[in-house]
Amino acid sequence: MARTATPTTGWLVRGQDGRLTAYAPAEGGLLRWTETHPGGPGWTGPEQLVVPGLEPYLSLCRTPQGYVYLFGVRTRVTDDGRTETDVVYATQFQPGRALTPWRSIGTPYGQDRERAALIGAPAAVVDKNGPQVFVRNAGGGVCGRRQDAKGVWGAWTDMKGSNVLDSLATAVTDDGRAELLALCDGSAQSWRQDEPGGPLRRVRNITAEPLPGSASCAPSGEGRVSHFWRDASDSALRVHTRAPGDPEDDVVPVPLGPSDDEGTGPVAVLRTTIDGHDCTVLAQRTASGLPAVAAYPTGDESAGAFWSKTGEVCAGAPAMALDALGRVVLAAFAPDGGLCVARQKDEAGLALGRWVRV
Repeated sequence: MARTATPTTGWLVRGQDGRLTAYAPAEGGLLRWTETHPGGPGWTGPEQLVVPGLEPYLSLCRTPQGYVYLFGVRTRVTDDGRTETDVVYATQFQPGRALTPWRSIGTPYGQDRERAALIGAPAAVVDKNGPQVFVRNAGGGVCGRRQDAKGVWGAWTDMKGSNVLDSLATAVTDDGRAELLALCDGSAQSWRQDEPGGPLRRVRNITAEPLPGSASCAPSGEGRVSHFWRDASDSALRVHTRAPGDPEDDVVPVPLGPSDDEGTGPVAVLRTTIDGHDCTVLAQRTASGLPAVAAYPTGDESAGAFWSKTGEVCAGAPAMALDALGRVVLAAFAPDGGLCVARQKDEAGLALGRWVRV
């Protein structure tokens, strides 16, 4: 199974000094845009960061201190004419500054280049101890590698799983426990930590027919993570949330709708307070290409999500983050690769200001 450059939503992050940074894969490396001041409105960029062999897919994760880890897959042709594949990462300690050198953490297959070439795109998360990264392995399961509290990478671990569609997503609960979602042929499979920093264990499969490339995860309060995906039959969004202590076979996915223009790809998710209420905000690219946003009370998925289109046609999946002033910032890429952003207005509700091309 080949890797696919599926859209991702985690490419807009708030850094150590409060400034937002947007990242995009580009030929020969990646592009970076950075706020000039915490809370905007000005930006610098795009800066081109050269990373030879980096494939057009990034997974980003952020520490509580605001340090950002970037993970990707690098492919290079060696002197003997064969292709070498490895998982690589770099760290952004401060917005606008240089990344650390890109470091390789290999693959689960050592020197077996043929099987290494079959790994999927990475999904990364930061737990109590540090970053972890997961990939679909050559057999259709999942392998992971984690850093300990001293910054030392352990060995690759076979986490089992089966029929994975190369669509992984991760999140961390409010109390610091990591969870992983894998979309599979005929199910959604997941893993969770029972305690912060502990091992991830398999959770009972959820019967589903998920659409490849549509996985998202986000914390949803009280020790929960919500898992999102699209149904293969109609592209409609589904959400599955299990609270600690819930029976593993007692929660069914909830449809999020209605919508007169179904979405595509993964949905961007964040939590914020709107008019004094804890809300989950969603953003997606609709089938017509326009971004759309929705919100519902956190933990009450049955309330549904009522979508409102905004902006102009975009490419890939939109991203969201809270800026230094706690405002929702929605970002999307124009078809020509330009970065466009809209910022929450200082008024009641989830009202966005005008879109600005950076």
